[in-house]
Amino acid sequence: MNVRDALEADADALAAIADSPTDVMRNLVHDRTVRVAEDGTHDPHADVSSGQYSGSNPEDLLGFISFDAREDTVHVTQLDGTPDACKQLLAEPVRFADRESMAVELLVSPGADAVADAARELGFERTGTGPRFDGSRTIRYRLGAEA
Repeated sequence: MNVRDALEADADALAAIADSPTDVMRNLVHDRTVRVAEDGTHDPHADVSSGQYSGSNPEDLLGFISFDAREDTVHVTQLDGTPDACKQLLAEPVRFADRESMAVELLVSPGADAVADAARELGFERTGTGPRFDGSRTIRYRLGAEA
């Protein structure tokens, strides 16, 4: 599995994973730190000129994460993908937060078992309920300061 920065050309593939409009995902790539996990059978250095700008295939992406840092906390804004991809991708903001002495916070929707499992495996603690999104409750997980 290769993890890399997301590109605007990944918007269609991200939209397919997140079941979200492509333009929303394109904006996400511009507004947040977004990383994607790709099938490891592809050489990320092969023919960079065509792969970098022509878009990615939704079947090649195993998942994605978006996050941003504010004050003393890294906020994971979206995480989706295979169980292994979720764990590897969630480790990205954890490493960043560790280097910067920050906490990491994640909201998990019901049924997002791969995300919740990845959080628990990386040492996140369930800290209560989070806000509702489109009427659905969320569960708040936190790692680090004041967990």
